[in-house]
Amino acid sequence: MRQSFAGPFNLVRLVMTPSHVLAAVALSVAFAAPCHAIEAGVREINLEPPEGGRNLQVTVWYPAGPSGEPVLVGENQVFKGTPAHMNAPPLAGRYPLVVLSHGSGGRIQGMSWLAAELAKAGFVVAGPNHPGSTSGNSTPADTPKLWERTQDLSSVIDMLTTDPQWSTVVNADRVGVVGFSLGGAAAMEIAGARANLEDYARYCDTYKKWDCAWYVGGRGYVDDKPVVVDKVDLRKIDRARFEQSNLDRRIKSAVLVDPGLAQAYDVQSLKEIAIPMTFINLGSSETIPAAVVASGLAALSPHGSYVTVAGADHFSFLPECKEGGAELLKSSGDVDPICSNVEDRSRADIHSALINLVREALQRTLKERS
Repeated sequence: MRQSFAGPFNLVRLVMTPSHVLAAVALSVAFAAPCHAIEAGVREINLEPPEGGRNLQVTVWYPAGPSGEPVLVGENQVFKGTPAHMNAPPLAGRYPLVVLSHGSGGRIQGMSWLAAELAKAGFVVAGPNHPGSTSGNSTPADTPKLWERTQDLSSVIDMLTTDPQWSTVVNADRVGVVGFSLGGAAAMEIAGARANLEDYARYCDTYKKWDCAWYVGGRGYVDDKPVVVDKVDLRKIDRARFEQSNLDRRIKSAVLVDPGLAQAYDVQSLKEIAIPMTFINLGSSETIPAAVVASGLAALSPHGSYVTVAGADHFSFLPECKEGGAELLKSSGDVDPICSNVEDRSRADIHSALINLVREALQRTLKERS
């Protein structure tokens, strides 16, 4: 049974999952500086785009030395944070840019375990907290507006490739995107995929789980508080916007982890995608939910590849849980196995495998790209 919770820890739903997850804080307390250099710098930027855009809180990770303030990114009472150095000067050089899109109800800081490792590997990595589908600010009505998410990502690219502080650090000719869950759907669309509204509505007519359950659940989150909202009739969404092309031709490579809207993409649009598409599903063919199964998407993409991560599930993309995190969630009323391992494979081991897969895909498609 799906449960909602409004308590002192502000549990919220992580999109394309049937759960409310502990809200991640943006950046947390400083930790003791280790004796060796930390190679991931991090900065928080408030992006005010031109008229028609959205104000965005953007986190940027980048190759850096050990200077700056040591922080843990994404630390809270349930999840472990990731070490980085706040406001450390970037190392000299020009680096490929990777934009990130988080799952709905999540936060970009929850992807720091991946972003920091990509920064250490020589990428500038940046992602916004998407208004309307971010922890504490998430509603069913805003969830399917992928045209807003793709515009957020394009705005981040605009900033980092034109701002004098970043344009000398970023290689504007080598830009990739990594998305998880609903963020994977945004990554699909900015790479050139288009969604079909009627296909999506028909899928939710029968599926009744995950994203589809969220649309009819009658609950959202505003200002970190649960609110009662109207059910969403998908057929009343702005069809023109839902089905429009959100292609940004600056994107040269996409990595899609458990991408949402898997049942709703226009087949011809997939066949026309011109860039490498690396699809990753968490789990085995028997356990991957229909909402995010990506094998068929990879088969239709001319430059698509597909891999599964054994012993994982959708929750495995969340940060590592602290000792006692599962008990804290349980005591707060959350019934989903957010902190549980699958098949006795640790989340740290799964993260290591995912870091390798994503890093290798981006190195192959961006760093080696002519």
